[in-house]
Amino acid sequence: MNTVSKRIFGVSAATLLGAAVAVGSAPAGADTINIRIASGHPPTVVYAGLMKNFFQPELKKAVEAKTRYKVNFIEGYSGSIVKVFDTLEGVQNGVVDIGGFCYCFEASKLPMHAFQIMLPFGTMDPVQSVAAAADIYGQFPSLEKRFQDFNQTLIAIIGDGGYNLGTQFAWKKLSDLKGRKILGAGLNLNWMKQAGIGIVPVTDGLPGWYQKLKTGVAEGGIMFPSAWGKTFGLWEVGKFYTTIGFGSITWHGLTVNNRFWKRLPAEVKPIVQEVADRFEIKTGSANKVGYDKDMAWLRKNITVSDLPADVRLGWAKGLAHWPQAHANELEKKGFPAKKILNAYLAAAEKQGYKWPVRYVVK
Repeated sequence: MNTVSKRIFGVSAATLLGAAVAVGSAPAGADTINIRIASGHPPTVVYAGLMKNFFQPELKKAVEAKTRYKVNFIEGYSGSIVKVFDTLEGVQNGVVDIGGFCYCFEASKLPMHAFQIMLPFGTMDPVQSVAAAADIYGQFPSLEKRFQDFNQTLIAIIGDGGYNLGTQFAWKKLSDLKGRKILGAGLNLNWMKQAGIGIVPVTDGLPGWYQKLKTGVAEGGIMFPSAWGKTFGLWEVGKFYTTIGFGSITWHGLTVNNRFWKRLPAEVKPIVQEVADRFEIKTGSANKVGYDKDMAWLRKNITVSDLPADVRLGWAKGLAHWPQAHANELEKKGFPAKKILNAYLAAAEKQGYKWPVRYVVK
């Protein structure tokens, strides 16, 4: 999707765990590129697994086949170096060289990057989602440029599987959700709050969901099926899953520290970007294949219900005012929200998607 930033150094274990790291360049003539790569999520989450099992080996293979350099990865998954809430800052400060994270945890720094969240009930096809989002990044360079404010470069956008609702209770209509404590990633809780359902929003990073459900702090959550199933075991503490079709959202990113990028050998930079481009596409296709498998698994192990089309349409109509209202707030802060939202509505349609409610943003 963009460029990459890398640094050629050896890094000690003590250095990895430091909050602020000062590193020297590798000695002249050194042939090994050490890359600290991290995510607050474990590799069992689709995108983090693709970082570890696709991006890393593909980059190592390509660099070593096309240049004189060797690549060595120093991994920091599952929050071992940076947590889900501070990966952007970890890349910014050079604690890690490449990081993968959700924009949902950076609402103040990346408010416009969650544009798909602002248009609920979008496509559930992750391939369409990634392609349509990439279209918007191409039309609005400010989205990519924003990362430069935080000393990093976006090299790939990352798609997720389609969002539905897992709960500890059975429900059939919107009024059944009134007063229920539902987990989300912040902005997507508006899919319920703005519809006037009366839920009690609970926000936390995915690694903390199991405990919150187990202890009664929450009673459900907006989540894609892979995480509700075997990945995080949420099905053990939430025996009901309802297919709603909130949409597949491309709101994660793979970024690279700028100082690291500047020190990367010139012949390696385009290779990193080429692999990142393939990784970006893979996040869509892998999630698309995985969605059907994960849904089949859930249907065998817990109670899965499919929300009737009329209830889904009614829900979408109840949210029809929100894109305009949220765009107005962002416009006041200087973001081209109206143009971006309208461009995305059209971009999704160009991918073949038909909106249940064609939102109007003026």
